[in-house]
Amino acid sequence: MSRRVKFLLAVLVGVAIGLVYGWVISPVRYVNSSPDALSPDYQADYVLMVAEAYQREANLDTAVRRLAALGGDPLMITQQAILTGRQLNYAPRDLELMAALAQRLQTYTPQPATQQPVESAP
Repeated sequence: MSRRVKFLLAVLVGVAIGLVYGWVISPVRYVNSSPDALSPDYQADYVLMVAEAYQREANLDTAVRRLAALGGDPLMITQQAILTGRQLNYAPRDLELMAALAQRLQTYTPQPATQQPVESAP
């Protein structure tokens, strides 16, 4: 066998062993990943899903809670998702949904949490 054939054979065997190890023996397992670990394009997809749910449910508190999973200000997250969506050529309807959510978030004030009265011990 020539040197080139031996080299290519060694590379192929190495790649095969690496694939078997990485896919079968010790694959990567993502457990309890949060949405803020997503790349910006997937975060934009997440914001779009929140905007679609908001359109159906019309519950801004729920939308804000869902956006909070991305970490940070919900309005800023939505605005960044719109910019990312434009770069990725999202459909105009999708961009409109996110823009409508962003517009509604501009006037959002969180509802104060209702506290249960504390009973005193006898």
